[in-house]
Amino acid sequence: MYIGQAAQRAGTTIKSIRHYESIGLLPTPRRQGKYRLYDQQSIELLIFIKCAKEMGFRLRELQTIFAAHHGEAMPWDLAQQAIEAKKREINSSIAELTRQYAQLEGFEIDLERARVECPLENL
Repeated sequence: MYIGQAAQRAGTTIKSIRHYESIGLLPTPRRQGKYRLYDQQSIELLIFIKCAKEMGFRLRELQTIFAAHHGEAMPWDLAQQAIEAKKREINSSIAELTRQYAQLEGFEIDLERARVECPLENL
């Protein structure tokens, strides 16, 4: 199928497909004259890339997954490892944000206590 059809089936844009090819996320498609031809494997990779981006993966992280398997079938084992690493990253962020939130609540209580105990007089 041509690039427009591939973009439509994968729910992405032609511009994105060309960008993914240029950075090595998507293998260079075979050509028929001046037209690029995409197969079902390309569509699956495009859908994976789209979903991964929606889940917070950066393109650089995806490049790592595809670097060792350029042009081959989807590297499911590497994708699973990347998913596990992303989950750990998110859990770490949640823990840090929870800690910050608790500190803000404590700071808010301290400020309210200070305001009640030492009200500023209007000048």
